[in-house]
This record gives sequence, C-alpha cells and structure tokens, in this order.
Amino acid sequence: MITFSVSMVLLVAGYWLYGRYVEGVFGIDPKRVTPAIAMRDGVDYLPLPGWRIFLIQFLNIAGLGPIFGAIMGAKFGASAYLWIVFGCIFAGSVHDYLSGMLSLRYNGESYPEIIGRFMGRPFMQVVRVFTPVMMVLVGAVFVAGPAGLLTSLTGNTLGLSFGVWTAVIFVYFIAATLLPIDQLIGRLYPVFAAALLFMALGILVSLYVHMPALPEVMDGLANTHPKAETTPLFPMLFITIACGAISGFHATQSPMMARCMTNERQGRPVFYGAMIAEGIVALIWAAAANFAFHTPEGRAFFTSGNAAQVVDFVSNNWLGTFGGALAVLGVIAAPITSGDTAFRSARLIVADALKIDQRSLLKRLLVSLPLFAAGFVLLFIDFDVIWRYFAWCNQILGTITLWAVSIYLAGRRKNFVIAFIPALFMTAVVSAYLFVAPETLGLSRPVSYVLALAVTAVCAFFFLRWRSRLAPAPAADAPAAVRQDSAR
Repeated sequence: MITFSVSMVLLVAGYWLYGRYVEGVFGIDPKRVTPAIAMRDGVDYLPLPGWRIFLIQFLNIAGLGPIFGAIMGAKFGASAYLWIVFGCIFAGSVHDYLSGMLSLRYNGESYPEIIGRFMGRPFMQVVRVFTPVMMVLVGAVFVAGPAGLLTSLTGNTLGLSFGVWTAVIFVYFIAATLLPIDQLIGRLYPVFAAALLFMALGILVSLYVHMPALPEVMDGLANTHPKAETTPLFPMLFITIACGAISGFHATQSPMMARCMTNERQGRPVFYGAMIAEGIVALIWAAAANFAFHTPEGRAFFTSGNAAQVVDFVSNNWLGTFGGALAVLGVIAAPITSGDTAFRSARLIVADALKIDQRSLLKRLLVSLPLFAAGFVLLFIDFDVIWRYFAWCNQILGTITLWAVSIYLAGRRKNFVIAFIPALFMTAVVSAYLFVAPETLGLSRPVSYVLALAVTAVCAFFFLRWRSRLAPAPAADAPAAVRQDSAR
C-alpha cells in the first residue's frame, strides 16, 4: 500500500504545483471575453456554472479507459502505478489543459481546426477524416461495454437482453447528440457523477480498510503480465493504460466545454483537474485489480478473466450487494457519458468542417444520421477487436496533440519543453506499437525499438530545425470570436 498511497499524494500535489506552473506558461487572461459569451447560440455555445463544466468534462473523459484500461494494465505490475502518476501529471494533464485552452482562445474550435491552425491545412484535412471515425468508434465501444454490464446486473430481475440494453443506450446517445447541451447532458451528468464518485470513494476506503498486499515499486518493475513473452512492457503498458495517463480522445471533448466557459481561470480545474481526477480513478482500480489477482477466488481473472468480471468481484466483495450494485452503476455511467459526447463531438467536427450552422435541429439531424448509421454497424464487430484499435488510435491522437501544442508554445517563445518531452515519448510509444504488436507488423522487439527510436529522432530533428528558424515571437493571441485564419 506504500506505493499506492504515495502515488495518490503525488497526483494531488501535481495538480496544485505542476498544474499551476503549466497555467503560468500558457498565460491566462481572466478579462478575455470567452466564446460562450461572444458567440452564444443556445445549443453548443452556452455559459454554464464552473462546477457543472468540471463534472461534464470529467464524465466526458472518464469512460471505460481509466477503469477497464487500469485493470488490464495492473497485470504488468508496479510499473502501472508509475505510468498513471507521471503520465497523468506530465503528459495527460498538460495535453488536456493546453488543447482545451487553445480551443477556448480560438472560438471554441473543434480538434481538427486546432491541429490545422498549428500543423498546417493538409494535416487538418487528414485529422478531419480520422477524428470523426475515431469518435464513432468510441461511441460503439461505449455502447457495448455498459450494455454488457447492464445485462449481467439485471439478468435475474428485469430479464432484458444485451440487444435491448444496446438499443436503449443508443437511443439515449441520439438524444444527447441532438439536444442543446444544457437540456439532457447538463441535467443527467450530476446524477451520473454521484454514482461514479461513490464508486471511486467506496473502493478507495475499502482499500485502506482491508489493506491488501499490493505490488510495490521497491520490489522491482518486472513485467508480471501472464503473457509477458508476447506482451512487452514497452509499449504495451502505455497503450493499455491510456485514459488514466494520457488520451487523445480528451482533446476532442475539450472544445465542447471551451464553448461553455465564462472565464479562463476555469481552465485549470476543468481541464487539468479533470485529468488528475481521472488518474485517481485509474489508480484506485489498478490497486483493486491487484487485490483481485492475488486472492484465491480472483486468481483466474489474472489469466483469463475480463475487466468487467474484476469490477463485479471487487465491488460485491468489498461493498456488499447494494454498494456493489451502485459501484457497478458508476462503472456503467462512465462509458455512457463518454459515448454520448463522442457522437456529439463528431457532429460538431463534421459541422465545423462543412460550415453547417447547428442552430437548427434539422441540420443537426442531417449531420448526425451518417454517424449514427456507422456506429450502429460497428456494434456487430467483436468488442475486443474494436478496443485494441481504439486504444492505439487514441494514443496517436494524443501524440498529434502534443506536437501541435509544442508548436504553439515554441512559436510564442514559451517553455515548449513541457509538451515536447511528452510528445517525444508518445511518438516512441505509438511507433513501437506499430512495429511490434502482433495485430500490426509483428516485428521483433530489437528491430521495433530501433525503428521507433529512429522515427522519434526524425520528428525531434525537424521540430528543432523549424524552431531554430522562427521569427521573433508574434503578438498575443487574438481575442475570442475573432478568426485567425492567416495563422494557418
């Protein structure tokens, strides 16, 4: 429990110390008019209270990743704790804060527009296609996961099948995508947040009550995965635990909240703080999973069980029948509240790219129909296959975002290293995965690592050469609601 306890303290300290430093590097302006006020449309650009924005952002990003990903990542041993802590503080939270604040500075622009602004229009066009596909993939993943849990939870009482629960969740996704953000999402999220927070707090208290023997960093960082020979620690751990450390999906969600914020001071608690909160959830479930893996009843989960079984086992053993049901409800709420905003984000990205005004319900429906159709088709694909491709695509998005914010900071003569170092690391991760993973190229580890290092070195070379040729720092960012197309 020593490593777990120190990790919790470090995450909280990271928010107050490093989060404040990153905020200072960016340079907030509390007097700047935000898009929610300057561009209010009653649908997407709509001022909301700060506490509500935080809850929505937290639930948007806290899908199955920090729970299921952390449980699967716990199989790697104590290294999982280190990745969650340091990844969250120095990579994920920096990624979320800077990408969210850039959207806030530039009219609440969607993810592809932000990427194109700093990496060029050709890159933006690629991301415009890639990102909606990713969002629909996320939506499909976050239908199948909670539908399966609901089927298991209610099978003996309501008797509803997996197909019925899938239909119910999908109908909710459609409504959440089309209605103004304050009418459904804004009202339901506090309820979902209560369930999710109860789950995290209940498991956290239980950890200290039971004081189970957990892996410690002092015992070494050896790869304890049951398939260690084919699942190397690098890069598999850093792909498996994404949402609890760094996730490109978050950058696609932040613009929705950037369109609801009324002051730039809200950025640190909303963007950096929500990521730290997600890291805490991931840390709790990584520890709980290690408890399950080392009990006689739960040992089977280590080799053949899935993450949903671990959630059910831990919740019912520690919180009882009623508490376990509430905890599982929190796990169900998390992916549902990410799936609905994934489709909503896809709608906004497509609408921004095609310049379709979203005040009209009919226009919102026309943009959304192809997205819903694609999501429905994906429901019939095996969940494990979807999850693997989602995880890798997710980390690619995160890597792209880190390079974009590095360019932004370097172009304004600010400390770009806070994004540049994580960008280099994540470039090595996604490159190594492409080369070594059996579902991709399946090359040997030595060859894969050398190629990944080469790709990372090339990216670093071109970035540093570009930075050395920069002109003097430009003027401060333009005020909200003023387009800066020339910057592209």
